[in-house]
Amino acid sequence: MRAIDCDVHPFMPGLKTLEPYLDAYWREMVDVRGLETVESGSYPINSPLTCRPDWKREPRPASKLEDLAPHVFGQMGADIAILNSLYGIQLMMNEDQAIAFARALNDWIKAEWLDRDPRLRASIVIPVQNVEHAVEEIERCAADPRFVQILLLCMGEAPMGRRQFWPIYAAAQRLNLPIGIHVGSTYKNPVTSLGWPSWYLEDYVDQAGGFQSSLTSMICEGAFAAHQDLRVVLLESGVSWLPGFMWRLGKFWRGLRFEVPWVKEAPMEIVRRHVRLTIQPLDAPDDPQIVERLMNHFKSDEMFLYASDFPHWQFDGDDPMPPAVPQSMRQKIMVDNPLATYTRLGALVQ
Repeated sequence: MRAIDCDVHPFMPGLKTLEPYLDAYWREMVDVRGLETVESGSYPINSPLTCRPDWKREPRPASKLEDLAPHVFGQMGADIAILNSLYGIQLMMNEDQAIAFARALNDWIKAEWLDRDPRLRASIVIPVQNVEHAVEEIERCAADPRFVQILLLCMGEAPMGRRQFWPIYAAAQRLNLPIGIHVGSTYKNPVTSLGWPSWYLEDYVDQAGGFQSSLTSMICEGAFAAHQDLRVVLLESGVSWLPGFMWRLGKFWRGLRFEVPWVKEAPMEIVRRHVRLTIQPLDAPDDPQIVERLMNHFKSDEMFLYASDFPHWQFDGDDPMPPAVPQSMRQKIMVDNPLATYTRLGALVQ
């Protein structure tokens, strides 16, 4: 096996695409409420960062299997790819709408992608607005072993460690599904602690703060203590921020751990056991010595996962493996670590 691509983004062209998978009421509501006019992409439609310039064309990149497969399996060289749909289910205000469209989106992924190419796997998009229904959707989709992960955005309405979300984590643990936390926001709260930024550049850079807050919440609220086998994958989070941030969290945990007695070990030890990161983008210089030094701070070669992030803009060229990644780690990053993280892949890969 050459590689397992852990972050590929199919583009849902518009709500009309989902009509075959919606019941009669919501098919009518698409027209009555003018829902088709809502932007259905995961990035601003005209942003230069929507995708790589050489992949930007009509129809939108990754909107069809025929557009995605040659890049991911040919140009990028993967043997298996995990689809992470970023269509804005979690942005919807109406719980019933979110439930209906989450089901339709997952059914569309299954019918139009998984059923048409045996090399594809997918994450379950859930209506996090209602945890009870989110668990129902997890259980419904998990019956199909080609769904290998549960997808969340890193910035929602509440910190991710709160106990209101624990039924989702319990279902993930029970069904052997990692929680994939992808860069993104429900935009119910500002993406910075100081309010709303002015520019997309600020938004994108400040997403790292969302990952820091989410991870801190899951550690300090006891989500990992209560779910000992829970696995979390940080998707498109960057990498270089984590060691320094964990050093800071660990330092203050030593003085304040009487507040969180369930956190019985240093935060970085918890992270090494429960958390994995995709390496696209690798927010580090192209100097192999610096990158090797950075990765040594993790004290683990099991935390990194290969990802192309197709069709996004994070790299140029035909090799999604950052050139500064040590050769000695590449087999683990591209194959061994993904197989260990997504254990549902094991039976399907044989």
